[in-house]
Amino acid sequence: MKKNLNISARERNDLIAAENRKQLYEHGIFTVNIIGSPGCGKTSILEYTASHFDEKFAVIIGDVKTALDSDRIIRTGQKNAYAIETGGGCHLSAGMIGEKIEEMDKKDIDYLFIENVGNLVCPSTFDLGENLKIAVLSVPEGDEKVRKYPALFIRAAAVIINKIDLLEYMDYDIQRVKEDCRAHNPKVKIFETSVKTGKGLDDFFDYLKEQRKYF
Repeated sequence: MKKNLNISARERNDLIAAENRKQLYEHGIFTVNIIGSPGCGKTSILEYTASHFDEKFAVIIGDVKTALDSDRIIRTGQKNAYAIETGGGCHLSAGMIGEKIEEMDKKDIDYLFIENVGNLVCPSTFDLGENLKIAVLSVPEGDEKVRKYPALFIRAAAVIINKIDLLEYMDYDIQRVKEDCRAHNPKVKIFETSVKTGKGLDDFFDYLKEQRKYF
């Protein structure tokens, strides 16, 4: 896409995002932008997905440095995994995603999972061309995140509360977290998950399949 110097970086991002969305739609690829803090379990959820989700998909993983997380996905046997190093940037951009879309063999992909850079602020307002934003929380990071970082939870179609196997060891008010999420979005879907036990993840997969029917 040619740069137009008369528009802002955000406007240019949105134009590229629209192009991404159109191209993905034309190939029947339903796209999910996964956003959460470092350590909340985004990559672990995708590792579990690679082993248990019975659909054809690709993964793009963004990080400031290294391809460590995408390598974890590849080790599961999932070959359609792509790394993006932002070099210090706190979020992925539509342009970065567009470049990876061009590399993909799109005819063999039904879903695209984008793991954004670990951050609850910067990625929340940048459109990448996705169909859904999914927020990931985790029990060890505390139960105040929805109140402190509302921008993401206003936009997220679904929220995963991960690492619930640790609830008995942590002072975490999960009901308050759910209420906080619904205060921002009354229609939000909430999933309580544990990669360790697999709890809740089949329900999440069923939700994605249902959403793909209507995109």
